[in-house]
Amino acid sequence: MDKSKKPFRTFRKSKRSFRRRLPPIGSGDQIDYRNMSLISRFLSEQGKILSRRTNRLTLRQQRLITIAIKQARILSLLPFRNNEKQLERVESIPRTKNE
Repeated sequence: MDKSKKPFRTFRKSKRSFRRRLPPIGSGDQIDYRNMSLISRFLSEQGKILSRRTNRLTLRQQRLITIAIKQARILSLLPFRNNEKQLERVESIPRTKNE
């Protein structure tokens, strides 16, 4: 049989059983700028807002989390940036005087 006359085959993805992950925000959790324990779960070590894909949130939940984080930053409940690592690095570097 020629290569041109071979039937076209479609490859299917293997059907793997997967465990559905629970959403990170429960039905009783209130998304608010004052709920620091909830908000801090969605920030990286540098203080950046994590993506929706990383957080496994719905579009509406991600928008509400983003608004709450921005409100908390404006009210000085959260820092705009987390500079702890930079400060530790600067303090650990010995400085010499150039004479």
